[in-house]
Amino acid sequence: MFQLRPLSFGLAMVAAVGLSACNKPAEQTAATDAAAPAAAGSTQGTLDKIKQSGTMVLAHRDSSIPFSYIADNPNQPVGYAHDLQLKVVEAVKQKLQMPDLKVRYNLVTSQTRIPLVQNGTVDLECGSTTNNEERAQQVDFSVGFFEIGTRLLTATDSGINGFDDLAGKTLVTTAGTTSERYIRQFNDDNKLNINIISAKDHGESFLMLENGRAQAFMMDDVLLAGEKAKAKDPAKWHIVGEPQSFEIYGCMMRKGDAEFKAVVDDALKAVYASGEINSIYDKWFTQPIPPKNVNMQFAMSDNLKALLATPTDQPTQAK
Repeated sequence: MFQLRPLSFGLAMVAAVGLSACNKPAEQTAATDAAAPAAAGSTQGTLDKIKQSGTMVLAHRDSSIPFSYIADNPNQPVGYAHDLQLKVVEAVKQKLQMPDLKVRYNLVTSQTRIPLVQNGTVDLECGSTTNNEERAQQVDFSVGFFEIGTRLLTATDSGINGFDDLAGKTLVTTAGTTSERYIRQFNDDNKLNINIISAKDHGESFLMLENGRAQAFMMDDVLLAGEKAKAKDPAKWHIVGEPQSFEIYGCMMRKGDAEFKAVVDDALKAVYASGEINSIYDKWFTQPIPPKNVNMQFAMSDNLKALLATPTDQPTQAK
């Protein structure tokens, strides 16, 4: 059913280095900590680390609309995944009996998110990260909270209606994503001579599409819908093509920390079981969202309903 071309990251670094770096500007922190020297032997559990520091460090994205992004306040991420992340924070407060637990935010990108989880710079990353087999060797994932299909965003008059129409054209995707890995393999296998360019984030990818540097943008359908919704003229763009993969998003945490993972999973499952997930979903996918108060009009899929009814942390299986 599923097909993936996962991406792997591997760094082993101590938590202390990352925590001290969180006082730096977010993008500087991401760049610095991703390249920090490795130090072996750090076995401190995440809950102990949080209790000792009095702070829980949450990863966030700047343009993964509507999952985790910056809207009106540059110091306060918002989004569907971010709201779920805050539910985990409340569970951690109860677990540690620390009602005054502080929260600190750290910007990550598609390329830095895994190493910054691994080295302890961030305690939890809930954004738009696919749980697949290769990544699951590097980090642990929570139960899934979203399911997507990878498709194309293109101008309505581009003549592109599917992946076979990309032959000889320029396509943009976001660096460090499963879409980037998939489309490069697809291009090689089918000898379509697609000119593939990679942008640093989804916002930049759409900008390249909008200004004509690319004729199509490949990414997760819901992220494409987010970019379309915030466009100057949303009617100019449409999402096309049969999905090339179906992928499940989960929250990432350091590997092998069963106690912390149980807190994360139980917090998410409680939101699903109570039905609160429905109002959180509607808030971000069927109602106007900041900063432009656009409505994505993205109804909950049957696949997502099934996932929320029977939560799993199993990685998406490659064909």
